[in-house]
Formats: sequence, structure tokens, C-alpha cells
Amino acid sequence: MNTATLSLIEHQFPIEGMTCASCVGRVEKALKAVTGVKEVTVNLATERATVNAASSTLPASLVAAVQKAGYGVGKEPTVEQGAQPTRSQGEPWWPVALAALLSLPLVLPMFAMLFGSDWTINGWLQLALATPVQFWLGARFYRAGWKAVRAGAGNMDLLVALGTSAGYGLSVYLLLKHAEHGTPHLYFEASAVIITLVLLGRWLESRAKRQTTAAIAALNALKPELARVRTPYGDVDVAIGQVKVGDTVVIRPGERIPVDGFVITGSSQVDESLITGESLPVAKHTGDKVTGGAVNAEGLLLVETTAVGAESTLSRIVRMVESAQAKKAPIQRIVDRVSAVFVPVVLLIATLTLLGWGLATSNWEQAILNAVAVLVIACPCALGLATPTAIMAGTGVAARQGILIKDAEALEIAHRIDTVAFDKTGTLTEGKPTLVAAVAAPGFDDDLLSWSAAIQAGSEHPLALAVMNAAEVAGLSLLSAAKVSAAPGRGMSAEVQGRALRLGSPRYMQELGIDTSLLAGPASQLEVEGRTVSWLADVTETPVLVGMLAFGDAPKASAINAIQSLRALGIHTVMVTGDNQGSATAVGNALGIDHIEAQVLPTDKAAIVNRLKESGRSVAMVGDGINDAPALASADVGIAMSTGTDVAMQAAGITLMRGDPALVADAIDISRRTYRKIRQNLFWAFAYNVIGIPLAVAGLLNPVVAGAAMALSSVSVVSNALLLRGWKRRG
Repeated sequence: MNTATLSLIEHQFPIEGMTCASCVGRVEKALKAVTGVKEVTVNLATERATVNAASSTLPASLVAAVQKAGYGVGKEPTVEQGAQPTRSQGEPWWPVALAALLSLPLVLPMFAMLFGSDWTINGWLQLALATPVQFWLGARFYRAGWKAVRAGAGNMDLLVALGTSAGYGLSVYLLLKHAEHGTPHLYFEASAVIITLVLLGRWLESRAKRQTTAAIAALNALKPELARVRTPYGDVDVAIGQVKVGDTVVIRPGERIPVDGFVITGSSQVDESLITGESLPVAKHTGDKVTGGAVNAEGLLLVETTAVGAESTLSRIVRMVESAQAKKAPIQRIVDRVSAVFVPVVLLIATLTLLGWGLATSNWEQAILNAVAVLVIACPCALGLATPTAIMAGTGVAARQGILIKDAEALEIAHRIDTVAFDKTGTLTEGKPTLVAAVAAPGFDDDLLSWSAAIQAGSEHPLALAVMNAAEVAGLSLLSAAKVSAAPGRGMSAEVQGRALRLGSPRYMQELGIDTSLLAGPASQLEVEGRTVSWLADVTETPVLVGMLAFGDAPKASAINAIQSLRALGIHTVMVTGDNQGSATAVGNALGIDHIEAQVLPTDKAAIVNRLKESGRSVAMVGDGINDAPALASADVGIAMSTGTDVAMQAAGITLMRGDPALVADAIDISRRTYRKIRQNLFWAFAYNVIGIPLAVAGLLNPVVAGAAMALSSVSVVSNALLLRGWKRRG
């Protein structure tokens, strides 16, 4: 059966035993060979595999494929248990310390030579010190290398095992051959120190990699284990997994909110900084939404639960960040192609080095040492870590700022954005318009507002809410409306008191043939002032104008700074809105928008984005409504406000956890710096090998120095990525 016709299920599980980019390639190849598997991503930094496979594909078959390739699959707690996937605890420190302790006497004579002393340790004592390092502390390299050989592939462990074994074996041969003539020059220190340095590099790398997952660890730490539920018998502390939707949860001052919900009693200030990035506490009153993980600062709150467990906002945030960190950036494809042939090429170069030096000079000792240096300096580990560690650090710092990046591709693409298109209402403006003017045509003074309110009753549109609020303030009784329907992007139609009414935009009135010239003067003046104008008409018999409604929607306080920040990044800004030209121009000019597209139907927003892309621009679309979803999906990168609809967030690659347009510039800046780190890491990862391998072939690189350089390459790549954690907003 064709897997394309089957429903796909995503499987995620930890992979044990990976050490380099070659390991990643081998695990991916093994998983892709399983019947029904559609897509595989294996991440060296998180040590996790993500597999999209047909529903008929059994998890056991995936585990078996990984094990056959020579790797292990770690156990993972289930979501039902309330536990979160975690990385391994990392490399233990004691093997590094013990290896260093045993290797130190072997290298002391080398240091003594720097001060003019010439003394050596007895050869048999050297053998006694080097053997446990080689075959006990270094056993991991033999096990992993043997598994790679059995799987018909190679990895970094195989290179280390071969290189150190060659140095150790040469030393044993020389000791046995020349022992009766005194202690010959041996190379036990090279093999022992190389293993020590590799173990040290792995330990440092493991510590650094764990720091890249700090964002997820911090988010998981926000989840309380208990919730205080109000029952008919009093307040009861229960496990968070037992709380149900609809339960009333009591949150005392200073406590962390355990669930998503809305306040039914009380008021307080709530700290949401670790969820939205908002540094200041947010006031919460009856009817306001609260998010699990936030901290209740001062007042007692009773909250009705709306979401728990995997459906809570915090859980969805964690899943989104984990997903972004698990996925591969497009640039990683280059690394994958290189790593697929890396180890075989290194083995070939080492063999040619051995034969070339041995045959040319007849000095097989030096030939072996040079081949060992080639094997040891080669480091596919750094290649495998270069991209994912930068992605993890970048998505982590973004999450702390309230910017959720859905996948690595969105993060990488965002660095080249040169044009940002904004929706207006709710994105650049507060999205809470008020009715500032209601001008009736002669004879309709008492009908304009009451008829408009009747048409808008039940609608959640911001303009409808403004009309309803105005009618309530005026003390008008709500009339009933029949045959209510929407004309998308234009307005609404309904029957009220036997009259066929139409309420909507100037475009709608033109299509209906309504003459609005009677109120054109006041309408033009209001539009110049930045007001949005809607018209009401009666089309029962002869179409006639009933009146005009004008709405005001203030720009967000941070909108001007947001546009200025984008301009500082060299980004062109566009505002795309369905509002009239006058209102759009007034807001756009006040904010400093470069280009304005007004009176745009929702279906045309995507066309404008595509037109910008066709002109050669790389476009990000920022919006918050259902009508923005097609444009968000059409853009190179869609950026949705979490204050908007779920549809918009699903269509976007980046979600801003608070309705602050200034986060758009932050997201692009973080992307640019992350991509810069990726390029730096790849440069250094390749540079270590491009420079080191020829030096080793030429006999200019001591095996001990080669081992130090190999360990340093991995640590430097991860450490460079961690510098992203110090990101601060420009200005």
C-alpha cells in the first residue's frame, strides 16, 4: 500500500550511543529503510530521532532498526504519566579524572625535556599505566567502533579506536623487541593522552549540550505538581493530572498557576515573563484568561479550568520548542552529504599516509604515528554539532523572549527577510476599536445605531463589539434580526423590522449601487483623521443610505519602535489592510510604514504577498486573524500574534506570545545571529579538518596535539553556539 495514502504518525525517541555526524547518517539510513517510514530526522545535539511513518508501522520495528545499526533506544516516560522527555544526564566525570591521573606520569618526561632534563619511565611501568586507559576507560571506543564495522559503516569511535590501538600496539612491539637493551622510545603517552583528551572533550561537550536545552528545562520547571481544587467539601490538593476541564482551582498569592483558565473571582497581578517574555506583571480581573505556569503575585484567584495536560498553553509551547530543536535546518543537508563519506575517506587517507611514509622512508614507526595523527585529527563530531547546537540555542533564547519558532527552517529563512508585511487591526493597532461618530442620513436619526446593533448582535468582530458597546451606553434595547449573513471582506446583511439592511465598507456600498455622496464630506474628514468608516443602507425597495459609523483604533504603544527597529535592520515595511485609504494612510504615516495597501479583501492579502515575492523580495507576513491565514502561509515566513486566532498560529512558522509588534524585529535579529553562528560553526568544523589532515599527512602534527585539536573542535563549536544565550535586544 502506498504510504502517501495512509495517515502518518510522528514517533520521537532518544537514541543512545551517537558520537558524530556519521552516526546520525547511519541511524537515519536505518530508519528510512523501515517499511512505511516517510520522513526521518535525527539530531545529534538532542540525541533524539523524529520519525513520520504510516500508522501501520510498529514502533518496535523502528527500535529494531536502530539496534541493528548498532545504537540503543532510551526509555521515555509517557505523557499520561505527566512526565517530560529529558536528555541523558551526560558524561560522568570520573573516567576523565582517572584517565588523566594514569596518563600524567607518561607525559611528565615530555615536560621535563622542556627544562633540560632527560629521563624516562621504565617501559613495563608505562605499559601498566597505559593498558587500563586503553582497554578499560577506552573500551567504549572499541564497542562503538565494532558496532559500526558490523553495520558496514564507520564513525568517530572507530577512528579513535584504530588510531590509539596503532600507537599502543607499536609501543608494545618496540618494548618486546628492545626491552633487553634498555627502555626504547615508546608511544604509550600518545595513545593514553589521546583517549584522555577525547573523554575530556566528550564531557565538556555533554555539559555544553545540556545548556542548549535550558529553555525547555526552564519551561518544564514551570509546571506545578499539585493544584488546589474547590469541591463541595472544601479545597483539596490533587495531582495536576487529576484536574479536569471545568474544575475550579484556587490560586493563592505567590503560587504558580497550575492550569489554563479564566478568572471567575478575584483580581491580581500575574507574572507571565517566562511564558510571554513580558517583563512587567499583567493585571487580571474577573473574565480574564490566565495561563498555567504564570505566577500569581498578590491576590486570591478562583480560576475555572479550560485546558490541562497536553492541551495547556505551556505544554504546547514546550512541544513547539522541542519540535523546532529536533528538526534540521536546510543548510544541514550539506553536512549530511559530507558526513556520509567522511569516515571512509579518512580511513583511505590514513592508509595512504602509512604506506606512503613507510615505503618512501622505510621508517615504519614514523609512518604509523603519522597515520595515527590523521585518524585522530579527523572530527566528524564537530560537523554534526555545528548546526543543531546553534538552532537549539537560537530557539531557546527566542522562547525566553516570547517568540516561538515552529521549525528550524523558519528560523533559518527568517535571516534573509528584507520585507515585512503587517496586518493593521490587532497587529499594529490595539484591535479594540470604539465608535467615535454615528452620522445618520435625514430621517434615520433614531434608526442608525439600533439597526446596526441588531445586525451585529452575536458577532465577535471588533467593529461589531464597538457598535454593541455604543448601543448599550446609549440605553438602546436590542432589536431582533433575521437572515443574518456575512459578505466576506465587505460587510453583513440582515432583515430588521421588515427591512433589508446592508452594513459594510465603501466597496460594499458601491457594489450595491448606494449613493453615499450625501455624507461624503464628513466621511472624508473622518478618514483623514485615521477613522475607519462603515455605511448602513436600506435596500428593501429603492436602495437608500441610512447613515455612517466611524471607528477609532489606537496604534499600539510599541508599534512606532517596532517599525524603527525593522528599519534599523534594513527591512522594508508594508501595511496590508481592508480599511479605507484615508484611515490606512493616517495610521501608516504615523508609524512610518514604507508602503500601504488599503481596501484589500482577505482573499487578496495572499496575492499581495506573492506579488512582493515575485518582485524578488523575501517576505514575512505578520497577522492575527483567520483572514490572515492564507497570507501567513504564502509568505516566506508567517509570524502570528498569539493574541489572535489558532488558525493564524497554525499557518505561521513563528508565533509571538504577546501582542507586541516589536518582537518581529527581535525574531529576525535572533535568526540572523543564529545563522551567523551556524556559518561560523561550519567554517571551524571544516577548517579543523581541512588544515589538520594535510598537516598530519605531511608528518607535521604530533598525535597528542591532533587529539587535543579534535577535542577542542567539538567543544569550541558548542561553546560558540552558547554565546547566543547572551542575546540582547538592539538599542
